[in-house]
Amino acid sequence: MKAGSLLLTGFEPFGGEAVNTSQQLALALDGERLGGLEVAAAILPCRFASSLHALDALIQRHRPACVVALGQAASRQALSFERVAINWIDARIADNDGAQPVDQPVLAGAPPARFTTLPIKAQMAAARAAGCPVEMSLSAGSFVCNQVFFGLQHRLRRQPAVRSGFIHVPALGVGADLTPWLAGLRAALSAWNAVEAHGAAGRTD
Repeated sequence: MKAGSLLLTGFEPFGGEAVNTSQQLALALDGERLGGLEVAAAILPCRFASSLHALDALIQRHRPACVVALGQAASRQALSFERVAINWIDARIADNDGAQPVDQPVLAGAPPARFTTLPIKAQMAAARAAGCPVEMSLSAGSFVCNQVFFGLQHRLRRQPAVRSGFIHVPALGVGADLTPWLAGLRAALSAWNAVEAHGAAGRTD
């Protein structure tokens, strides 16, 4: 993959579920051209020990202009654009290795939080115009999704030209109609490099 790709990740199924909606959506968009970038989709392990290693390898391989990680959350009923990742893990359930870390930092010595650098208000507006329900979230939880989000933002902190962030999607289950969610994601990802009204990349207030 040449430079200028949009790296889009989802997660493998976890918690005994048969499918992961984030995996389904990411793979459905693989190879499409959105916002001038070719989508390179990949699936991350839902495993604390290996998720960030897998993400780092993907970033090194693709050298993307933008990275968007998708994750599934059963409590969400909309495309949920995450604003902030915390440097903390507190797993309610075990990951796919059976690990269930409690009250541990994602990265020891790193700051307490990292913020998205995606223009999420512009992306939300684009997805809403495409007919998809959207919301802004101030918490990505404390499971592997948040671990990946924080690790992503921390890794790219010295590469401000590379936009990055996290979007939670609903848990739709086997056989669900993905059409409206794909439409919303296409619109949002096409606006990956939008300039917010205040003109400051990465700020959303």
